[in-house]
Amino acid sequence: MKINVVTTGGTIDKIYFDAKSDYQIGEPVIDDLLKRMGVVFDHQVHAVMRKDSLELTDEDRQIIADVVASVDTQYVLVTHGTDTMVDTGLVLQKQVPGKQIVLTGALQPAAFRETDAVFNIGCALGALQSVQAGVYIAMNGRVFHVNEVRKNVAANRFEPI
Repeated sequence: MKINVVTTGGTIDKIYFDAKSDYQIGEPVIDDLLKRMGVVFDHQVHAVMRKDSLELTDEDRQIIADVVASVDTQYVLVTHGTDTMVDTGLVLQKQVPGKQIVLTGALQPAAFRETDAVFNIGCALGALQSVQAGVYIAMNGRVFHVNEVRKNVAANRFEPI
């Protein structure tokens, strides 16, 4: 089995700069995380962009959809910022039929000790191998169809709608 990973940025890839006292999106962390997790499947990482999801435009979502449509496998994991993850998922649902696509991200950067990144990626990888064709969100230990989820900003979690 081969999985293509499409990275778009978001909190999962954020790094902290002490001198600036702010976060910036760094290089994708997914390849290193997969190696550390000891995955035994073939995978390829496509670093599409490095943006906070609040900065994504319709044109950016089209680029993401084009890349997901063009990859050479049925299985696609998309790392994405959490604020507009559902929006991108809905675009993928309309434009990329017939593939298993799972979006995931993190509420804390992967570089942090108290991150949810590894847990969410593991959940997403398990989901990717067991769901039917369609678009899903894997966050907070749950897998949701993209039509049935929202981010509850106040509670800082994803939940069914």
